[in-house]
Amino acid sequence: MTTSPDIEPGRLSAEDYDRNFADVHPPLDRKSALIDASRCYFCHDAPCIEACPTGIDIPSFIRKISTDNVRGAAIDILKENIMGGACARVCPTEVLCEQACVRTAQENKPVRIGLLQRYATDHLMADGGHPFERAPASGKRIAVVGGGPAGLACAHRLSMLGHEATVFETRPKAGGLNEFGIAAYKVPDNFAQREVDFILELGGIELRLGQTLGLNLNLPDLRREYDAVFLGIGQAGVRKLGLAGEELQGVHNAVDFIEGLRQAQDLSRLSVGRRIVVIGGGNTAIDIAVQTKRLGAEDVTLVYRRGPEAMSATGHEQEFAQVNGVRIRHWAQPAGLIGEDGRIAAVEFEYTELDSAGRLSGTGERFRLEADMVFKAIGQAFIASPVQSGTADLLEIADGRIAVDEEGRTSLPDVWAGGDCVAGEDLTVQAVQDGKVAAHAIDRFLRD
Repeated sequence: MTTSPDIEPGRLSAEDYDRNFADVHPPLDRKSALIDASRCYFCHDAPCIEACPTGIDIPSFIRKISTDNVRGAAIDILKENIMGGACARVCPTEVLCEQACVRTAQENKPVRIGLLQRYATDHLMADGGHPFERAPASGKRIAVVGGGPAGLACAHRLSMLGHEATVFETRPKAGGLNEFGIAAYKVPDNFAQREVDFILELGGIELRLGQTLGLNLNLPDLRREYDAVFLGIGQAGVRKLGLAGEELQGVHNAVDFIEGLRQAQDLSRLSVGRRIVVIGGGNTAIDIAVQTKRLGAEDVTLVYRRGPEAMSATGHEQEFAQVNGVRIRHWAQPAGLIGEDGRIAAVEFEYTELDSAGRLSGTGERFRLEADMVFKAIGQAFIASPVQSGTADLLEIADGRIAVDEEGRTSLPDVWAGGDCVAGEDLTVQAVQDGKVAAHAIDRFLRD
């Protein structure tokens, strides 16, 4: 087989890039918001509240929208989820609050809770002024390691409770997944940084960038210098395929490419192949597949080893990818990476099936997909060494992540943790809840 890699920047016009990476869900105007709010039953025991990981009183904020009290609606949201603006854009509402909506069971047409949440929070942020105030100063200082959703939510709630929080972030910007790991068309117009700025407006939060646990930070020193520590360090490891050829040019980690795309000042300077193969079945796989298509790739195929119901990407996300020209092939696993002259040329896959015991196995039958670029999106992994170096008091690790109790407390009495380093769920909304719950637990610990 002889192939010629076709990878180059600037495949599209400037107008195409602007259109392809514009807001995928344009916001509601006032009339549309009032119409949608009028569809809410304002249930007493609202199932949508139970379905929201942060416990937002959804009927309350929608009722306020229906009476044009938009600021009050936003405060209802933000007092439970300070990153309600981002979650309104990236949260899988179709499997959380909107799936639980009574209207879904009756009409298969839920109240558009996510868009209403965005309507309220966007108005408050545009009006300016932070809606919350800090409690009287406690004199306590907490180190928050990680400037993503879990860390920022924890720091914000700690500040509201009167404590001083110092956020240590390894990257040159805070925001975590919202800034570096989510498709650009979901959070355009620098929204992630605008939300970080909004959170910091409260005061009492110091942000220190370029600080990496295990490099220029260590847990024993933080425990000595601060009254408590919260770890929201995510998952820095990327799982490998375990195949020869992963070092070939054109084989990329999806998360690294998405980060580069999110930080690019000019999308037309990003090189993309004509033939893309994505391996994986989660949100990252969908995001990289759609974004490469929108960068100008002609043929994008996402391959997953099981059926569509087993993919961690929601049905909505799977459909979105297909509508955007991504072909999804199920029941196949990578069996070989084929290179020519040091570059990826094709991927060989083996068809899979479930055996009589329900275990995944290969059938022995294979096929090939030619590719200029291959993206690995088979999950990330927590790296434990930074939290265990330099101390005899080791954090307990369970199932490959930091072990915590229901309040986020680790095996060390003054250390809490939350977000992906604990749950690995890759959801902004769950990370925010982890940070909030831990902040209240830390507050009780400090005041006892």
